[in-house]
Amino acid sequence: MPAAGERSAARREATGRRLVRLAALRGRAARPGEFWDVVVVTAADAEQARGYRQQLAEKLGRRELPLGARYHVFVDPPGRKIGNGGSTLHVLRCLEDLYGDKWTSFIVLLIHSGGYSQRLPNASALGKIFTALPFGSPVYQMLELKLAMYIDFPRHMKPGILVTCSDDIELYSTSVTETIMFDKPGFTALAHPSDLAVGTTHGVFVLDQSSFSGKGGLEYASCRHFLHKPDVETMRRCGAVCVRGGSARQSSGERGDSEVDSECVYTDSIFYIDHSVAKQLLMFYKEMGALCCEIDAYGDFLQALGPGATQDYTQNTSNVTKEESGLVEVRQKLYSLLRGTALNVIVLNNSKFYHIGTTQEYLFHFTTDSKLKFELDFLSVAFSAFSDKAATLGRSASVIQSILEPGCQIGPGSIIEYSRIGPEVSVGQSSIVSGAYIDVRAAVPSSCLLSSLSIKINGQVKYVSMAFGVEDDLKKSVKLLSDIHSLQFFGVGLLECLALWGVKVSEELFSGENTHLGLWTARIFPVCSTLSESVRMSLKMLNSVQHMSAFELSGFQLLSVEEMLTYKDVEDMLKFRKQIYDEICLQRQKENNME
Repeated sequence: MPAAGERSAARREATGRRLVRLAALRGRAARPGEFWDVVVVTAADAEQARGYRQQLAEKLGRRELPLGARYHVFVDPPGRKIGNGGSTLHVLRCLEDLYGDKWTSFIVLLIHSGGYSQRLPNASALGKIFTALPFGSPVYQMLELKLAMYIDFPRHMKPGILVTCSDDIELYSTSVTETIMFDKPGFTALAHPSDLAVGTTHGVFVLDQSSFSGKGGLEYASCRHFLHKPDVETMRRCGAVCVRGGSARQSSGERGDSEVDSECVYTDSIFYIDHSVAKQLLMFYKEMGALCCEIDAYGDFLQALGPGATQDYTQNTSNVTKEESGLVEVRQKLYSLLRGTALNVIVLNNSKFYHIGTTQEYLFHFTTDSKLKFELDFLSVAFSAFSDKAATLGRSASVIQSILEPGCQIGPGSIIEYSRIGPEVSVGQSSIVSGAYIDVRAAVPSSCLLSSLSIKINGQVKYVSMAFGVEDDLKKSVKLLSDIHSLQFFGVGLLECLALWGVKVSEELFSGENTHLGLWTARIFPVCSTLSESVRMSLKMLNSVQHMSAFELSGFQLLSVEEMLTYKDVEDMLKFRKQIYDEICLQRQKENNME
């Protein structure tokens, strides 16, 4: 088996080839069978869907996407959350409503993007699928990268649905004679060799050990059983642990090179449902009527598959974030429906799976992860106006579609995206600045997330900037006001912060349901009349917490992040990005004319 460096170089070369293929298709109509018939992006609510549609329309208008495919944004039904499994079923219903029986002849790419991105809040307003990446001119976003990575699939796929998520990247290489085919009945999933620790947070395939060797770039294997987020003991007991480096036999436990000669399990990423099974799932959804619980497309569909599947998992709710009364019954019905359906696995021996769903993952992969930077050819400055003579850029910092004025300083490992940074601004280490305009002397602390939103209240455009520590847990909530002492903001107890800001503790402090009291629902961010003022106020809030000095927020209308998303003005945010884009284009034009 090639050394780790050779494998990484092969992935880089294969990725570059796919990006070139997408570039050739952008802005032109694809030939039949050359691209997806339908590309679906899911949204959690009507407001999010509206924002996604605006961004898709802009991309198509700028000819940044292949033409000819039908691009749709389908919103989850109102009411309780249904999970990405429920969302998959709802998409099938939407396709049938739009196209009748014709939908069963389509090759469909389904991208789940219906979350609120609480663990990566700079993506909350405009969606993780529209997260900017540090390469391309204009910059690529996650959507284009997904289309590029799967560019070869439609030509070798029978009608059906390929299901993926918006916050992961799969890079892989195969030999020139190997082709990834999605042509078998049932489900077909990609499998990636991963460390056992990774397996505990993903789905793990128990492969028929006699059906593959672990050699070569690509192998087709049959899966006996699918494990959802298993512990290491379960992986070993079920025979899921293999040895990388040419042996697919169950591991003896000896360890070697981290990517070549070590224990591994084969973990999940994307999967395909052929149209006959998709039709069965749609019938199931129609019979169920409104779903009463969240269904996981991975845990609740795939665990029912393969000859080794049992219904034991239907009772196990240890990996469920919110236990609901109807979940076990729905799982049992899905198990009865899918039992005996094949789970075909395409083993990609030279592949890497990267998840970019949290602030820590985002910072690591975009700044310090040398492997991903090499394989995707990430730039430290991507499509930006920046002079290294005039501005100081720390090691591993990343600047994406931004304007850095002479004199500013960006600390090591920080990310600046869609922002304008003035001459007397310093940004600390490992911080994220998104959508901001800082035009006065200011210091953005280290390990800080600063993200600005345009909002519209009573027909007027206003601005709010959220600011948190990158370690802050925006998903954590308590049910009682008396328990909010356990919440932390930028490493300090929220109660202490509220006292510094002169904000009273009461039921009115939190938006939404009174049973979810947390940083996500805390009304602490001031509404301002200009973008730069909103950034200034939020930085003063951080400064007051850092130095334990008072900064009065009285007199301001205060919003929670939850409310900011309700009031968000996507059009105005995209207008700000367009202004930056136009200015960068103008500067590049001037530079070209001078040469």
